[in-house]
Amino acid sequence: MNTHAPLDRRTTWLAFLAPLLLLSIRLGAAPLFDVDEGAFSEATREMLERHDFLSTYLNGAHRFDKPILIYWLQAASVLVFGVNEFAFRFPSVIATAAWCQAVAVFAAPRIGARNALFGCGIAATSLGVFVIGRAATADALLNALIALALFDAWRVVEARSKAGPFAPSLNVAMSRPALYRAYLWIALGVLTKGPVAILIPVAAVFLYALTGRFVPHRFTVRAAVRLFFDPVGWAILVVVAAPWYVAALAIHGRDFVDGFLLRHNVERFTGTLQNHSGSAFYYVAMVPLLLWPWLAWLLSAIGSLVDGLRSRSLDPLKTFLWIWCLFVVAFFSLSGTKLPHYALYGCTPLFVLCAMERDRVKRLWLAAIPVLMLVAFVVALPDLLTHAASVGWIHDAFYRAMAARTAVATPAFYRPVAWAAAALALTAIARPRRRRETRPVDDDERRARRVATRVLEASIGATLSLCLVGAPLVGEVLEGPVERAALVAKARPEPAVTWNFHMPSFAVHRERVTPIGAPAPGELALTRIDRLPADADVERLFEEGGVVLVRRRDAR
Repeated sequence: MNTHAPLDRRTTWLAFLAPLLLLSIRLGAAPLFDVDEGAFSEATREMLERHDFLSTYLNGAHRFDKPILIYWLQAASVLVFGVNEFAFRFPSVIATAAWCQAVAVFAAPRIGARNALFGCGIAATSLGVFVIGRAATADALLNALIALALFDAWRVVEARSKAGPFAPSLNVAMSRPALYRAYLWIALGVLTKGPVAILIPVAAVFLYALTGRFVPHRFTVRAAVRLFFDPVGWAILVVVAAPWYVAALAIHGRDFVDGFLLRHNVERFTGTLQNHSGSAFYYVAMVPLLLWPWLAWLLSAIGSLVDGLRSRSLDPLKTFLWIWCLFVVAFFSLSGTKLPHYALYGCTPLFVLCAMERDRVKRLWLAAIPVLMLVAFVVALPDLLTHAASVGWIHDAFYRAMAARTAVATPAFYRPVAWAAAALALTAIARPRRRRETRPVDDDERRARRVATRVLEASIGATLSLCLVGAPLVGEVLEGPVERAALVAKARPEPAVTWNFHMPSFAVHRERVTPIGAPAPGELALTRIDRLPADADVERLFEEGGVVLVRRRDAR
């Protein structure tokens, strides 16, 4: 039951603008990461080049990996900002800011404004959100839409579970706007990534309805089924999502069914695509990494769950949030294809659950260890990459050659900025406590709030270091030579291919379609140094790290 006031308008905007500004810092400083960022960005660039806004292509071939919405948003951003990394990534930053704001807006009436803003801060500074929230892919948008859908779904469940003060029929009427919004978010999610946008909200609500025997709530399976088959909701879903799917099916026919529905949905679950496999406990290990550095609050939330199970006094909201999280972890653990960001779909409820634990974590230095480890990692990153390349920790010849460039790739301002961010984080944690008179009964609560505030400030410092120098350095090490090779190729008139090397960002930077295959006489080819045939009759035009751009000599 709601016991707190909702956020005011000013604070609501703060919950959006603060993550937006934080994650936008040096957004375009790192080159596009391959394969995913390069593939999404090149498909968007070709969409604009072709003036075809219903189909997506990657280097001239049909791309059925994802539905259309993220490409439309990226295309709009490119029209405003031009063909560059910032433009391709900016829609994800906006979606992530909305995602963080949704956490705060949902949590405030239920756990208080301060705890809600703490949850927003957890979301904005978690490592998984940082990575996916600045990536030119569909996942930040999908996470935002799933979060909005399930938050509105809980608003409906909450209203229809109340015994009073209103009559049940009035509670149903009052919950309809939230229900229709949930259908809208799901429809947009279907346009972003497909059936998973339906699966997660439906499963979470249905499984919660099954807990009525164990948790004190009045939301039944019958009530859940009525929500799933609301005629107005389905009308919203069909009107928003169906037209593009109908158009894609009409244009591509069986190829669309095989490429999108079967390969990138059914086969992705039943089999392993692109060697992305893992054990059954892959996501159990991945969730703490995605939630880093908020491990102390995660462990406290798990402790609260265990206490509730032992005492059989589970709170309905906590039950719903844990069901949402655990379903995602369990479902994707059964999938044959495993990627780290899949677990993020179940991290949103953890942001709220961790915010509920704000007053329970009292050991400052223990709670601060993960954030201090993160800033120390950023400071040491150039040395770690250089050492890994020199002692043979990196077995792949291509990546070893790329990492060996780290000393040259590291800008002069890297270490001062990294050390300044580390000092900021350490100061936030270690600064002296302001003296004030406190009542003894308040000591534990004040201590816990001080711990939460200081770790949040330190986490903002750590995120700043990642934005300013960490992510740009990793991008330069892994992708800088590819971008420079593309600029060399862009200045030449010959056609080009990528040869034994799938790097779609090369086509983005070159701003021309670049198919995969062996070069014909007179053509340019981008390849890896370890995949260039020894007997190839080529002229080397550019070579850096593990990347080489060649021109195949004309046939004699």
